[in-house]
Amino acid sequence: MSGAVAVTVPASSANLGAGFDVLGMGLDLRLEAGTGAAPDGARSVDVHHPAAIAFDALGGSGTIWLRSPIPMGRGLGFSGAARVAGASLAAAQRSPEDPQGAIAAARDEILAVTSALEGHGDNVAASVCGGVVAWVAGRALELRVGPQLASASVIAWIPDVTTATDRSRAELGTDVARTDVVHSLGRLAQFVVAVEHDDPALLVGATDDRLHQPSRLPLVPGAAAAIHAGVAAGAWCGWLSGSGPTVALLCPSRSAASVVAALPSGGRSKVLHIADRGVEVTAPRPH
Repeated sequence: MSGAVAVTVPASSANLGAGFDVLGMGLDLRLEAGTGAAPDGARSVDVHHPAAIAFDALGGSGTIWLRSPIPMGRGLGFSGAARVAGASLAAAQRSPEDPQGAIAAARDEILAVTSALEGHGDNVAASVCGGVVAWVAGRALELRVGPQLASASVIAWIPDVTTATDRSRAELGTDVARTDVVHSLGRLAQFVVAVEHDDPALLVGATDDRLHQPSRLPLVPGAAAAIHAGVAAGAWCGWLSGSGPTVALLCPSRSAASVVAALPSGGRSKVLHIADRGVEVTAPRPH
């Protein structure tokens, strides 16, 4: 068996408003996983864990461990990050002398396996690549994140409830009005242009979705109010992160404290940033 290796993987926020199953954003809340004996603060995972299933799917050998600050079932991509970690560890074992290079060489394979296990690719692409990505026809297309957005804050308002993606998807209607499709396509384009041009002013209104959020937001008490309050307090835009329940808001860092103070009391807030890197080999840190 190859020597021990460890990786860190960013959390993610998916959909980003109108980018349903397309857009994803890596967040600097990082899960850590590795092979071999678990260090302090970590736990070995069993064969049924998402990380272990992805590890096995790419031919990994031995046991793996994991520790994570990413909350489970909260719409911040825990399962996607865990799967990316497991698949990346298996790829890293192929070249112990250059594990980061081995992960880079296996990127398409990692994306294919993890997106199949997740059932969609927007969040795993964000965890693999970091930054902001579009998942298109099985490919991760990375958007350029300029200095203004790189320094911005992403406020995650995390309610004290969980959601199941499968149940949330079941609430979505099968028919969509043409006017709603056109509206959401326009907002998706607006968001992409805002990121590519590093123009936060274009983010205003860019997450106004009509495809999935109108059905999902009522399932999370306080979510719609959190978006409204956060934007009123200085955020450029806000959206339901993944299938929820977390709400994410993008704002200038100088406005972060005001945005957090304006959010409803039925949840806790984390001040994050867009991840500047994706999956990365690292030495296991002590607890």
